[in-house]
Parts: sequence; C-alpha cells; structure tokens
Amino acid sequence: MGMMKEFREFAMKGNVVDLAIGVIIGAAFSSIVSSLVDDVITPLLLKPALEAANLQDLDKLTILGTVKVGKFLAAILKFIIVAFILFLIVKAINRFKKKEEVAAPVTPEEIILLREIRDSLRK
Repeated sequence: MGMMKEFREFAMKGNVVDLAIGVIIGAAFSSIVSSLVDDVITPLLLKPALEAANLQDLDKLTILGTVKVGKFLAAILKFIIVAFILFLIVKAINRFKKKEEVAAPVTPEEIILLREIRDSLRK
C-alpha cells in the first residue's frame, strides 16, 4: 500500500499534472495548426508551384518521382508556425512576470526606523 500512496503523491504533484495538461492541449493545438497549414496556408503559398508542376495536391509534389518534397514543406511550415506561437506565448508570460517583479518590495517599519536612527546617529 505504501508504494501506491507514493505514486499517488507523485502523480498529483503540480508539475506532473501541468505537464499532462500541456501535452493534451499541445495535441489539440497540433491538429489546429495542421489544418491551418494543410488547408489554408500551404495552398495559398504553394499554389504557383503546384500549378507549375501540374499538380492539385501538395502530397503529390515530388522530386525524381520518389522524394516527397510537398510533405516536407508542409512539415516545415507547421514547425515554424508552432515555434512562432510558442515564442509569442513565452514572451507574454515573461512580460507578466516582469510586471510582478517591478513592484517595489515593501520595507518593514522596523527597518525604516533603524535606518532613521542610524542616519541621525551619523549626524
């Protein structure tokens, strides 16, 4: 029974739960980004290349008939979009943390009184 209690305490620690939530949200976010890249951005950006190659689908864009360049380009676009969005999220979080740190620490009254006494003794 001791091992189960230890496991439950470990599993319910804040970091483990936060990581699990992050993974679940990341998976959902990944499908949104995949749809955005596959259905919106890729056709808009690569439409001229696809038309030049007489192709309708990005998956059929290949070099030498076997190297699937289209899927690789889509994967690069997905990575760039996810990385940029994560950058924006981290930047926003850091901005909020800086605002919290900017608040001046409150000096206790005893220290203020001791400083006044010290200053008056110096005179």
